[in-house]
Amino acid sequence: MPWKLASLGTLLAATLLAGCSSTSTESAKDPVATDTGHSRCEAKAAEFTIGKKASPQLLEQARTRAGAQNARFLKPNDMVTLEYRSDRLNLNTDNNLVVTRVNCG
Repeated sequence: MPWKLASLGTLLAATLLAGCSSTSTESAKDPVATDTGHSRCEAKAAEFTIGKKASPQLLEQARTRAGAQNARFLKPNDMVTLEYRSDRLNLNTDNNLVVTRVNCG
């Protein structure tokens, strides 16, 4: 009886692990790269915003030039997660909403 349980357990574990595997073509797909042609943003291209007042138009211009999928303004006391996203542009501002720093993530 114990051999049957061990064999059944091994078979179950192998089945579960096989379901978690993926083919190389699936893992090579990058949805950001497919949609926009870029896999990450280029913060250097958005440095023109430093010293300018934050506005929706400025945010969209910076996002487009940087090739980012998303963009956001971050004020000094804004709470942010530690989630890193290579397709997101961050424009850090001071309390007067003037851009002081540009980075991706």
